[in-house]
Amino acid sequence: MTEHRCSRLEIRRLSPPEWMQAYPVIAQLRSLEEPEFLERTRRQSYSGYELVAAFHDEKIIGVMGMRPIHTLARGAHLHIDDLVVDATGRGSGVGRSLMEYAETDARARGMTAIFLDARPDAVPFYERENYVLHPAPSMKKVLVP
Repeated sequence: MTEHRCSRLEIRRLSPPEWMQAYPVIAQLRSLEEPEFLERTRRQSYSGYELVAAFHDEKIIGVMGMRPIHTLARGAHLHIDDLVVDATGRGSGVGRSLMEYAETDARARGMTAIFLDARPDAVPFYERENYVLHPAPSMKKVLVP
């Protein structure tokens, strides 16, 4: 699967030379400088992370990071790390189209689930897309040198 079209929207994976084009949209979600964004994306790509972009009139208006994962607890699944739509395009269906792309991709890989972490203000969007809160809370510990 290389491309998904919805109206005048084109959704496709980005190649490494195109990653920087996604930065202005990702920067609306993550506080990263450009070099750090590129380094993290490159590093994550070694374990299957991919950037997918939604284009409107050849301009990126939405970005999603996703990666295939296999764990004992969840089996093979797709994990969405980042999903952001440019502020000017929110509410226009771009996020929904990106999620449809992820679901189609996961099914094509034989996966039966998608997991993601959501900011509290984004939960209603995911619930409208039939995602449910997972009962296992995420935990973290910051390790300081």
